[in-house]
Amino acid sequence: MTKSELIILNLSEIRRRSIKLWEGLPQNLYNWKPDENAITALGMVRHVLEADYGWNIIINKGSMASYQTPWKDRPLISLNDELDFAESYRNTFLDSVRRFSDKELSDTEIIHPGNGTKKNFGAYLMRIGYHESVHAGQFLSYLRAMNIDRPMIWD
Repeated sequence: MTKSELIILNLSEIRRRSIKLWEGLPQNLYNWKPDENAITALGMVRHVLEADYGWNIIINKGSMASYQTPWKDRPLISLNDELDFAESYRNTFLDSVRRFSDKELSDTEIIHPGNGTKKNFGAYLMRIGYHESVHAGQFLSYLRAMNIDRPMIWD
């Protein structure tokens, strides 16, 4: 397997498990949040899905200066609506990752616009998976606080 194939496998496994978690959220609790300053449960799903659009701009060395999310002004309706809308952005992101050679992933440095730190490109892509994994843990905490059975993600 190439490095990009391994990274895509990791990102795909993380997303598969995230979706299992998200599907455990009853529709009547989409707007639940642990406190007034927190994001809603469905809002967290959107945040994770929406990130693929931004990651794709960053890894293709596009400018985030005039970043405009395609989700702007879209109402939060349902999990399926969010997944359907996000699918093409996810596929575009994964296609971008697939294009990079092992040499590019090893030898290229990338600067994350959020904090300005330089990272090895392959390691940066792995950190993208970590971002979603952190939110999966946060989502598990939401489900626990809602007293909802947590889906088994350790298959």
